Order: sequence, then C-alpha cells, then structure tokens
Amino acid sequence: MIDKQELMEQIRGNIIVSCQALKDEPLHGSEIMAKMAIAAEQGGACAIRANSKEDILAIKLVTKLPVIGIVKRDYPDSDVFITPTLKEVKELLDAKTDVVTIDATSRKRPGNLSLEEIVNYIRSQSSAMIMADVSTFEEGVMAIELGVDLISTTLSGYTAYSPQLQEPDFQLIERLSILNKIPIIAEGRISTPSEAKKALECGAFSVVVGSAITRPQLITKRFVEEVTYLNRNIT
Repeated sequence: MIDKQELMEQIRGNIIVSCQALKDEPLHGSEIMAKMAIAAEQGGACAIRANSKEDILAIKLVTKLPVIGIVKRDYPDSDVFITPTLKEVKELLDAKTDVVTIDATSRKRPGNLSLEEIVNYIRSQSSAMIMADVSTFEEGVMAIELGVDLISTTLSGYTAYSPQLQEPDFQLIERLSILNKIPIIAEGRISTPSEAKKALECGAFSVVVGSAITRPQLITKRFVEEVTYLNRNIT
C-alpha cells in the first residue's frame, strides 16, 4: 500500500482515470479493466479509480499506480450504492486498495449504518486513506468533520437535492476548495481536457475522468449525436 504522503504528491494537479464497466456494459470484466488501466498508465494517469475487489486485484497485478477503490452494489432499502455497507468496505480492504471510497451523502444507508461508524471502522482496520463522495457543499463539510482524507464531487447531480447540471459542478469544487481543509478531487461529467483544466483552476487537487476515456459506447454516442444533429440541420 502506497504511503499517504507519496500518494498525495503523485496525484497533485494530475489526472486520475476511472476504469469501470458494469455487468451490462461491453467492457465488463477484470481482465479488460486491467488492460484499460495499463493504457491509462501509459497515457500519463497518476492513479486509477476502480470498482470491485476483483478489478482492483487485477489492476494491481499489472500497474504500479495507486488504486482508489469502490464497490458499487444496490440495496432495496437505500439509494446509496457506492461502498454502502461494511461488507463492501471489507472487500476493498481485502483487495488492499490504497484509498477506500465511500458514499458520504446524507441519504439513508442500507441497514441504517451511519457514515461515522463506517469511517471509524476503516480507521480501526487499515491505514488506507478514505475518500468521501459527496453531492453538496454541506455533505463535504460533514465529511471533513468526520476526518476523511479526501473529498470527491462525484455525486453532484446524482442525488435528488443536488444541482442537476449538464456540465461539471465547478461551483461545488470551488466552494469546497476555498475551505482549504483537505484535498478536493473533481469528478463528475468531466468530458474534455478544458473542463479538467477548469476544475484545477477552481481549486481541485486533482481530477478524475471516467466515461470520456474508458466507456467507448458513450464516447461513440457523443459523436453520433453530434453528427445526427448536423445532418438534421443540413437537410
């Protein structure tokens, strides 16, 4: 597991690539995600964000980059799906992920386990850093008070009460960064190099880019929609 200070120096001002593919996506599979991580490393990524114990283990075998781990899992009694319970936390710790990422929104968690209980459990079991995925400024402040190491703006737009934007939530990035408490990781709908640059200018410590790099079906769709729009206007 990478030293905390070394990890921070490595990701500062750089691009983290999210290598994820869910079961219904064409690139699903740990072997494919490992190759995607190799490609990201060759392109200059400073770290990988990965989903599931299996993918993390596969990626750690083929790349030296630190891994920011999550486990996405749906539960019937909650909308929280990013590392929602201790079961998922334990899977990440078993995979020796460098960073354990948890949903830090104010939504009800499965089984009513509190965010504080999850943070305390991770601290008692591992030296892994903790990243809190938030959707609002208030959730970011709450996560800071709980003592997490990093905050990511991942869930802005994915809760009913957060801004429903087409572009990245630059305002949230800037507001949290101004607090100057802990590093803020910009993530969510960052689709172009210029948007990544703007996120850093807003104070982000580093930037996570996912779908714009690692989901070819969505990249293709963007091109097709643009060309379709152009053809429609021509005719």
